[in-house]
Order: sequence, then C-alpha cells, then structure tokens
Amino acid sequence: MTSPAEIVHRLAQPEIAALLPRLVRHVDAGGRVAASCSAVFVLQAAGLLERRRVTTTWWLAPHLQALSPRTTVAADRMLCVDGPITTAGAALAQSDLMLHLLRQHCGAALATLVSRMALLDARKAQSPYVVPEVMAAGDELIARITAKVEASLPRALSVAALAKHFCVSERTLSRHVRRATGQSTVALIQGVRLRCARTLLESSRMTVERVAESVGYQGSTALRRLIKKVNGLNPSHFRPAEHGAGSPRERTQAAMEHLSGDLQPGADPIVER
Repeated sequence: MTSPAEIVHRLAQPEIAALLPRLVRHVDAGGRVAASCSAVFVLQAAGLLERRRVTTTWWLAPHLQALSPRTTVAADRMLCVDGPITTAGAALAQSDLMLHLLRQHCGAALATLVSRMALLDARKAQSPYVVPEVMAAGDELIARITAKVEASLPRALSVAALAKHFCVSERTLSRHVRRATGQSTVALIQGVRLRCARTLLESSRMTVERVAESVGYQGSTALRRLIKKVNGLNPSHFRPAEHGAGSPRERTQAAMEHLSGDLQPGADPIVER
C-alpha cells in the first residue's frame, strides 16, 4: 500500500476486517504485535494505536496522523516500541524490526550474527531519507517553501521571514506545514538544510566545516551534533568510500567516530516508551 487511497481500499477487504478483532483479542490477552511500513495502518484500524508513539512509512505519516489524532506519529524514527506495540518505518525497515525482535527474544548475540551475515546495519532514523515535498503529497506551498529555503542558503531563513515572503501569518504557515507534513515549520527548514548538507557530504570533497558554512551553520560542531541528534549518524557515514572524509584531519576524525560507534554494544535503533 503506497497511497492513502490504496490504504482505504485495502483496509476495506474482508480478510482485513476479519483480522482486526483477532488483533485486539491478542493484545487484550497480553500479547504483543509488530508491524512495519503500511501494515501499521492495520493496527490503527484495529484501534491499537490510541495514545501510543508509533512510526510508519514516512510519506504516509501525515495520513496516519490525520486518521489517529491522539497517536504520536514519529515519522523520523525507524522503530518505535510502546507497550505491546512495535512499529517500523518504510519498506526495508522490516529488517530493522526483525533484528530488534531477534535481540528482544533471542539475545544480542544472535541478532548481531544475523545482521553481519545479512549485511544489515542498524539505522536509528528514517529522517535521512525523508523528502518533505513527497511527504506533503505534492502540496504546492511546501514545494515553494523548500525551494525558497534551499535558494536562500547559506542564509538561514526564520519562520517569520518565510511567513513574510509568502504573505501569510506565522500561525497560518505553521498550521499549513503541520497539516501537510506532520512537522513544525522549524523542523521542515532544518530538514531541508540537513538534506542539502547530506548531498554535499555524499557528492563533494568539501570538509565538514565548509559543508556547515554552505548550509548556514556556524562551524562544523553544530552540524555534527545536529546530524547525530536527528539521524543518529556521524557525518562520515554519508561519505562515499572513494571520496574519503576530505582532509587528513577529517579522515582521522571519521575513523575515531567509526571506532566509537563500534564500542557501543547492543544499541537498538528504536524509540521506546
């Protein structure tokens, strides 16, 4: 299921209708359920997501939020665990879900072995892959906002500046962005800047310092911390092997970051409540 219309159609099928009460009885009896990608909408249809923190396919997150206003939809996360409900993000996030369940039920050793055999890396977030225009399902204003933010770099636009440019109040702009993307306007701006930073890291030999300056951050420290906070990754993660990490100092920093990550055993790429 890849669109809201298709979700509505599939959820109306008899086999789905027959499954819903069985899911509810299973959870009521103390069982746990897990779903990834668009299958999270089946749990929503069963009424199992009320007042819980969940994730799903990032481009369908606004639709899930609209269907279930009292659910916290963490579209940027790869995995969320809230009580008996475990949810995962888009498409291949099912592999992250599988590794989490293996770790939970069979232990970290088996989960680590499977991840190595299957060449799977732990990913904490979907946010590196989110395209705001796609999440907004073709919303013209969102496309214009993202284009304006990109065109203004390295100058970082404020919410007030964007509202003035598009001749709307800050409150109206914020409501529209929230309705279209499920994010705040500040998060949308930040997401565009981080996406531009990632593109530069992936496609150029620019140092992290220069990348930070190019997207409006004062020094590399702020960009490094933000990438780590939002994506759960270090800037070196986005460097293609053939580019290296730029300068010798950066290559040393990248190696240290990689080693630091390897020394944190059993870390699960999840949000748990």
